[in-house]
Amino acid sequence: MRNIEKKRLGDILLGTGKISYSQLEDTLLKQKSTGKRLGDIFIEDGILTNEDILDALHIQLKLPRADLSRMDIKEETVKLVPENLARRYNLIAVGFSENDENKLIIVMNDPFNFFATDDVKIATGYDTEIMLATKKEIKDSLDKYYSSQYVQMAADELKNSEQEEISKEDEASLEDIKNAPVVKLVDTIISNAVKAKASDIHIEPFDKFVKIRNRVDGVLIEVLRVDKKTLGALTTRIKILANMNIAEKRIPQDGRIITNVDGNQYDLRVSSLPTVYGEKVVIRILSKQGFLIGMDKLGFFKDDMEKINRILSVPYGIVLVTGPTGSGKSTTLYTMLTSLNKSDVNIITVEDPVEYTMEGINQVNVNNKAGLTFASGLRSILRQDPDIVMIGEMRDNETAEIAVRAAITGHKVLSTVHTNDAPSTIVRLIDMGLEPYLVSTSVSGVVAQRLVRRICPYCKEEYKASIHEKKILGVREDENLTLYRGTGCSYCGNTGYSGRLGVYEIMEITREIREFIAEGKNTDEVRDLCIKSGMKDLRIYCTKHVLMGNTTVEELIKITFIKD
Repeated sequence: MRNIEKKRLGDILLGTGKISYSQLEDTLLKQKSTGKRLGDIFIEDGILTNEDILDALHIQLKLPRADLSRMDIKEETVKLVPENLARRYNLIAVGFSENDENKLIIVMNDPFNFFATDDVKIATGYDTEIMLATKKEIKDSLDKYYSSQYVQMAADELKNSEQEEISKEDEASLEDIKNAPVVKLVDTIISNAVKAKASDIHIEPFDKFVKIRNRVDGVLIEVLRVDKKTLGALTTRIKILANMNIAEKRIPQDGRIITNVDGNQYDLRVSSLPTVYGEKVVIRILSKQGFLIGMDKLGFFKDDMEKINRILSVPYGIVLVTGPTGSGKSTTLYTMLTSLNKSDVNIITVEDPVEYTMEGINQVNVNNKAGLTFASGLRSILRQDPDIVMIGEMRDNETAEIAVRAAITGHKVLSTVHTNDAPSTIVRLIDMGLEPYLVSTSVSGVVAQRLVRRICPYCKEEYKASIHEKKILGVREDENLTLYRGTGCSYCGNTGYSGRLGVYEIMEITREIREFIAEGKNTDEVRDLCIKSGMKDLRIYCTKHVLMGNTTVEELIKITFIKD
């Protein structure tokens, strides 16, 4: 600490050539009039970035930089520093010094803040050793490590509050709910799920407790259990936010919440379902940022990207995206629409619901109660002179027939269907009542997809493949094969995975395939011809990612149903 006290930030920045003397003088004058910290003024004025300042401090003060995302930090160490203190000074405790076990290592953005280090010493009883990181890196880590504690505190507060039980007359207790600790609990559950990059929140009642789980990278992770007495207040608060009927608990309901977390807007789709132990609530988290990724970011291999572009370049015909719920179909559809969205094209969509509003595209929300179904909406928009039509889902014969008529009369139609793979989509359309010759004439291409978990880049390690793994991957037993896996670290929550990538099966309808469909060939015959024509099925596509070190054999088995 003495070494730091002898130096001033301005002198350090001058010494490293980051600023000129005149810039320092001007900034010092601003500091006198505003009272702000010198570094903050440099950043606000665009003279320096946070990284520039940290680099200078690292060089001049010999303070090490901390990569918080890769550090194995114990939660009990973080919580040695009270949360209010850590957030006030934007610092986090990460461990103890190797040279002195009585020195607590803290990561901070401003090593000149001696009040912070003094307060940490008073609060913990330890001397401090400093490492550097950006404000955002520290804030993200604080959110990560203190969040579970905060949720538990909110849950305990709700349990112990006078408003813990909702009376039978829900309307009369509305004001109590608004002011109860449940507000804090619901806000925290949603905020933590967003920060954990969860796609869904599950609030599940059981006999003696309520389980709260987040779906992260396709896998449900339990984050909290709260007392069963909190269920009434919890579900009522969510229903109020989602504009649902709080008095109705006997039938399923749907609602919607628009919320902001860290300056980003999120659309939450709420579904309630009565179970034997009370109402289960599932909240789907939709982010506008999730759809703005571009065709090149979907994860297609180069030759498959060329196939997609050929399919989309056809000015008419149906392009279908298929896969189970949560497989990324909406993201793929919206990305396709974005690539087709030009000023000289009229695009109209019919969706249930509209997941993301897009500039330049006319979007219609299905309203079954008012009689606006997929079929009636599609019938109406065809009178609106569209070039491209997107239907959220082909659910019935009527919708499918109108879509086919639109396609064979010169419109490009994009939609989704629930099938296991691309070839079986053709049979599904025929099962809906469409004639095989109409399907063969109207369909331009089908994209089947799944999402698999990506190996965490920070704990990724290589290993020698077993005979069993070689067999699954179609590799000879005597071949020396190196595969990759994640060992688990703080960055990935010890799962070994971080993020997901798309696995695709792209069926481009060629003349030969068109003839097969018109003749009424079965799924296996169509699939064999597609593979012969160069289509990579889901297994081949995922195997390629395994061999490239992007995902694991376990993920391959999960999506392609390979039996031992």
